[in-house]
Amino acid sequence: MSTSESHDQPPKLHVSQSSALNFAQTLLERNGVPPENAQIISKALVLADLRGVDTHGINRLPSYILRIRNNLLDPLASPTLHQITPVVAQIDGHNSFGFLSAHLGIHAGISMAKEYGIGMVSVKHSNHFGMSAWIVQQALDAQMMSLVFTNSSPALPVWGGKEKLMGVSPIACGAPGKEGGLDFILDMAPSVAARGKIYKAKRRGEKIPLDWALDREGERTDDPAKALEGVMLPMGGPKGSALAVMMDVFSGVLSGSQFAGEVRGPYDESGVADVGHFLVVLRPDLFMDLGEFRERMGVLYDKVVGCKKMKGVERIYFPGEIEQVTHEERLKTGIPFVEAEIEALNREAELVGSKKIEVMS
Repeated sequence: MSTSESHDQPPKLHVSQSSALNFAQTLLERNGVPPENAQIISKALVLADLRGVDTHGINRLPSYILRIRNNLLDPLASPTLHQITPVVAQIDGHNSFGFLSAHLGIHAGISMAKEYGIGMVSVKHSNHFGMSAWIVQQALDAQMMSLVFTNSSPALPVWGGKEKLMGVSPIACGAPGKEGGLDFILDMAPSVAARGKIYKAKRRGEKIPLDWALDREGERTDDPAKALEGVMLPMGGPKGSALAVMMDVFSGVLSGSQFAGEVRGPYDESGVADVGHFLVVLRPDLFMDLGEFRERMGVLYDKVVGCKKMKGVERIYFPGEIEQVTHEERLKTGIPFVEAEIEALNREAELVGSKKIEVMS
């Protein structure tokens, strides 16, 4: 949307954290998801909303539920873990929610890292697991470093190509920060913008920047519907393209899941997703005392945010800091939605006799 049109954005309705959690949990349970699994999924989705990653919050529920109705996602399934070596395990998602495999995987990695210093988990036959940062956060809560990889359905061309082949597959990592300070969280896609932002713009009737995607004719477009028919653009040209290939190597080829354009996305009804993930957890006190590590991270934070600013820049943020600021704000003010998004969620609730989402007055 252009600057001149920004004042025409639809008004926002706000939902509290507790209302969003209750709504998501109940809706998932009414669609056959066991309560303990619904709780894991709900927490991950609402955390994305609180961090301002609206593309991966509870607005994703209708697409997940549609997959359940079309027998493309098993609401009753739970992942299983096979320990291969003391520091390596593999999870079979059994076509369950990707959140469940990621949750099991990161906690298995944490357990291995506590004893052996490192833990690696490969995941096959999974689904979309939402915002990667919620998985990184679980490792941070255990004072661990982590790497979180996944592949995804085709959306990007390889550099020099014009067809969808690679996914907009996020790379995420985290490390504990200074005691009482900010942790390091990186969660980024190899595209100029996450594909979820295009779905969000389409849902809200908004335009997108011209450097995000090409339409099916290969022309730049600000129409999200045309962008979804075309291809996303990789960030940094061949560099973003190579990162997307890397995600496919570690998440798809290595795990035994689909790869090379064969993964099915949350909005694709042609078959099961068969997404792959790769998780690494590392204990930060392997080479020095944890306190010393945290102090060094504090020095890094101070150097980054205190760097001399280029013209026009008011503040420099540490990776993950903007999302943390948004999180604190939304705990107080609520999560913003447009009316069309609330209506879409409430339609799902009506179909299964669940309560409508409660909007803040």
